[in-house]
Order: sequence, then structure tokens, then C-alpha cells
Amino acid sequence: MKLATFQTAASGPLLGLVDAQHQRVLDCHALHLRLHGRTEPALASMLGLMEAGARGLDLVAALAGRLGEDGPEIHDFPKVRWLAPVPVPAQARDYSVFERHIIDAPKGGARLRARLSGGSEEQMVASTPAPARAYYERPMSYFTNRFNFIGNDEIVEWPASCKNLDFELEIGMYLGKGGRNIARERAGEHIFGYTIFNDVSARDVQVWEMAARLGPGKGKSMDSTNVAGPWIVTRDEMPDLRSLLVRVLVNGQEWHSASTSDMLHGFEDMIAWASTDETLHAGEFFGSGCVGGCSGMELDRWVKAGDVVELVVPGIGTLRNRYATPD
Repeated sequence: MKLATFQTAASGPLLGLVDAQHQRVLDCHALHLRLHGRTEPALASMLGLMEAGARGLDLVAALAGRLGEDGPEIHDFPKVRWLAPVPVPAQARDYSVFERHIIDAPKGGARLRARLSGGSEEQMVASTPAPARAYYERPMSYFTNRFNFIGNDEIVEWPASCKNLDFELEIGMYLGKGGRNIARERAGEHIFGYTIFNDVSARDVQVWEMAARLGPGKGKSMDSTNVAGPWIVTRDEMPDLRSLLVRVLVNGQEWHSASTSDMLHGFEDMIAWASTDETLHAGEFFGSGCVGGCSGMELDRWVKAGDVVELVVPGIGTLRNRYATPD
């Protein structure tokens, strides 16, 4: 199933069952209320659905046959606003598990630092150290701002403090149930589904602050810099994550395509390590880290205010956003 959080002109956030082929979305709670005459907390929000477990998905599946009908609960895509699938996740972590990005991103950062400081690009890139062994031994992550997620077709606000604003094509995952010390062999049972994630990055801020060796912070935590959507594809319908050919387009022009085959650690590995002596919760968000070459810093191509960035992931769809300076 494809599941979304959306709004209409007359509503707050709604849980939607998506028919991508016919570009329609079903308001699950409203239809259940009309059919059964009672409210259903599991259908009131995406987080409520996740917390309900298999029962919640069964409730949605029972409504799926109505997607082909007409009625007040059916909304055409052009008439809705997409929010992030979970507007405020229970927690948000971003990893870095694609080897090509782990190798090339520091070189891109060195190149940008040289330009900003007036140093030699060639020397700074050549002196970039090899990736730490830790990347290969365990999935490395940082916590990001769970309160600033936006969705498909929403505006990425260009921060006044940033000149080099970037994109990163990532795969996002939501936990359907929590736990502690989760075995890798059972970790897949905790995955609710997958989405596309654009880890928008203020690179000139990021390369400055990372000199403190505390990892990404302000450069990846400004308002609207976590973009997820357009919806969630449930785990049972998603193809092998290591067999995808993903694409980045800017203003309709393909800037890069890449394979996900160099993924060093899967989401099961991330869950197992994250849950080591730490309790995880339903509704947590995990980003995969950037697929190799799928950032402007690696490509040395930079978006401008007004550009439209599209991230395409087979099996999920397209996440589209325009980068714009505030009015």
C-alpha cells in the first residue's frame, strides 16, 4: 500500500490511501466513519496507524476497494497538499551507508572549503583522508531536527545564512513498532515502510561547523531542510533496496543517476545497532544517507533559488520541491 498524510483546503492533516496510477487519495478516517458510524483512532493519523500495528493496516486494506469509486472521501492529487508522511516523527536519525558518498562527499566538502577560504582546491582535496573504518564496521548516524519536516511540492526555504544550499537523495524508513536490543534477524518486522528523503544541506554552514568534529548540526537542521514523501510504501511492496537505479533531476534535466548496490548496511542493521541498549519507538524516522553522487556537493553543481529538484526512486515515486528565498 501507499499511505500519505495530506490536507485539503477545508481540513487539517488526514491519513490517506494513495492510488498513484489514477492520482487519487482516499481519506481513510472519513470513509470509515461514514461506513461504520464511529471514529477509529488508528485511522486518525499516520502515527496512530503505525501504533495500531497489523490491525491498522487491515482497516486500511478493507477500504482499498473504494478507491475506484467517487465520493466526498476521494480527492484528486491537484486538490491536496502533501505533508511529510509523519509530520513530526517520534525521533529522526540520518545514517551514511553508501560507500561512494562516504568516499566522495568529504572531497566535495574540501573543495568547497578551499573556495570559501581562498585555499588550493587541488591540495585540500588531495589531503582528504580515507573514510574511517567505523563506516564499514557499523552504521553511523546523527540525530536531526524532527520538528522541521516538510512534504512533496512544498517550498524549501532558502536560509538567509546560507549561499550553498544542496540536496541529497536518500531512502527514508519509518518504524512501525519499537523495541530494545532488537536482533538483526527480527529487525525487518519493525519496519513500517519506506519513503524518499531529501536531506537538504546548507553546505557552507556545514563545512564550517564540522571543523569542530561534532558531526552535522545547524547545516542540516534549519526550517524545511528535512523533506520526506510523497508517501510511504509499505515494507511488503518495496523491492530490494540494493537493486534500485535512482535519479536526480533539476528543472527537468537529469543531473545524476546511481545504483544503490553499494549500500554497506541495510535498515535491519541500522535498527539492530540503534536499539542496542536504547528503546526505539513506533514512528521513528531513519534516513539512509545520500546515494553516491546524488548531491550537488559531489557533482560540483549547485542549485539556485527558484530551481525545482526532483528525486526519483523506483517503487516509491518522485519527491519534488522548489527551492526559494523567503518573500
